[in-house]
Amino acid sequence: MTENKHILGILGGLGPMSSAYFYEMITEHTKAQCDQDHIDMVISSAATTPDRTSYIMGASKDNPAPVMIDNARRLIDYGCDVIAIPCNTAHYFYSELQDNISVPIINIIYETVKLCSDKGCRRIGIMATDGTVMTETYQRMANRFGIECIVPCEANQKRVMDIIYGSVKQGRAVDMREFNKVSAELRKLGADKIILGCTELSIIKKQYNLDSYYLDALEVLAWRSIQFCEKTPVGFEDFEDEI
Repeated sequence: MTENKHILGILGGLGPMSSAYFYEMITEHTKAQCDQDHIDMVISSAATTPDRTSYIMGASKDNPAPVMIDNARRLIDYGCDVIAIPCNTAHYFYSELQDNISVPIINIIYETVKLCSDKGCRRIGIMATDGTVMTETYQRMANRFGIECIVPCEANQKRVMDIIYGSVKQGRAVDMREFNKVSAELRKLGADKIILGCTELSIIKKQYNLDSYYLDALEVLAWRSIQFCEKTPVGFEDFEDEI
């Protein structure tokens, strides 16, 4: 048994299904021989947090940042010394959140793009919400690493949003023919990998056993969260060369 040195705060509910999956993923992939070897975690599943994409795209005036900051501070009050946010779109507010709380936030965008760079990717496809794509959250980070980003055409971006909001968030089965139309475009344009840059898309990788061509940002966040908490990640086959 090893002593738990860190308490991981999960700023979740953005959406709830992906937050539950993130907790499951960390538990499943932490090397442990008994309960006490696992990471201490506190989950804030604030499902009523205003929609991030709606605010970013100007469809709503309800700013989610103050809600996220308040919930992050509650996690810190509980003793959390590092925070993970299982939501890509929420990282549009990353700097504001980090500036207003006293513990580090693991940046899902940075960690995912860095992993792509470490694997030698030079061109990556992005499947994400309008909020993430239109604000170029991944594109700007990729530029720092000298990586080119490819995003879907307007029709295929609409397909991505329909999959996220019309299927996964509503607990409905995903039409994989629609998903594959987006994937085919990004492949044709030369993407070395496709980043699943929305945690609802992470659910699709789990349910449909997508191969390693699809890099799940939520898996990257779980992998790095385990490492940050000084535990050993296991079973991340896509990252074997990096562990």
